[in-house]
Amino acid sequence: MTISIYHNPRCSKSRETLALLTEHGITPTVIHYLDTPPAIEQLQQLYRQLGYSNVREMMRTKEQQYKEQQLDAETLTDHALFEAIISCPKLLERPIVVNSDNDKAAMGRPPEHVLSIL
Repeated sequence: MTISIYHNPRCSKSRETLALLTEHGITPTVIHYLDTPPAIEQLQQLYRQLGYSNVREMMRTKEQQYKEQQLDAETLTDHALFEAIISCPKLLERPIVVNSDNDKAAMGRPPEHVLSIL
């Protein structure tokens, strides 16, 4: 199984999700997305894999940057929202676990939710 996790070590849910994967014998590829923000193509793929219907579902809408940039404006395109995540990666909700074998992703909120894609 090829598993990766978009991880922020300072986030308790991200740490809990990584620990849960390890408890299940999985050693995922850890992607420190704050240090290496995903490209727009990667974000589009994550969005598709997550099965969301709105890009904001994968964004941290309570972040100060979200409010400052008025990212709740209905006129913003998906592309504009992806660009906002790239320019400020902490806007990406975390953790996201990806199973490349079945082309699925899940948000680790709660951490147990990622077990559904394994």
